[in-house]
Amino acid sequence: MTLDYLALGDSYTIGEGVPEDGRWPVQLARTLRAEGVPLGDPRIIATTGWTTDELLAAMDAAEPLGQWDFVTLLIGVNNQYRGRSVGDYRSQFTTVLERAQRLAGGRADRVLVVSIPDWGVTPFATANGKDPARIANELDAYNVAARDISAAHGIAFVDITPVSRERGVEPAMLVEDGLHPSGAMYTLWTDRIAPVARELLSR
Repeated sequence: MTLDYLALGDSYTIGEGVPEDGRWPVQLARTLRAEGVPLGDPRIIATTGWTTDELLAAMDAAEPLGQWDFVTLLIGVNNQYRGRSVGDYRSQFTTVLERAQRLAGGRADRVLVVSIPDWGVTPFATANGKDPARIANELDAYNVAARDISAAHGIAFVDITPVSRERGVEPAMLVEDGLHPSGAMYTLWTDRIAPVARELLSR
């Protein structure tokens, strides 16, 4: 029996600038299938530029979404980019996460949250005169909020932010816009996400 997979997010989930098979949710499904976990290719609800409230509106528009065996969520970078408060993010992220859990049949152990990567290290940020320390501090606050809310709901949280900082300036890790990750970076994320997803899906 194939496990149905819903991936929710923004440009990082839709894989801005990469082929479909390079997106991390697609890589994740492929990796787990190779290991004997029958996870189907994801249905992706994600668009470049979406904030938490825009994702919620898109989920409303996509209803009825039905039930899913596995749901992943990565959202928030555009809230930070637009200068929105952590308090607003915390409230809206909680709403998205609780909906994700309902879509997973109420099972917290079938939802997985991925941290927001740090775009402040990228050539795009440098070229546009952005302050990498400020971006890092703001994203850290967002990720602490997401991790704490996930923990309070008993939902797994995978932190890919360190690898985005360590490798995010390398040309091979970026697409042509100098901002969004390449398929190679998404593979590094998948390497960190897959063991957690495998454990959840084995329950």
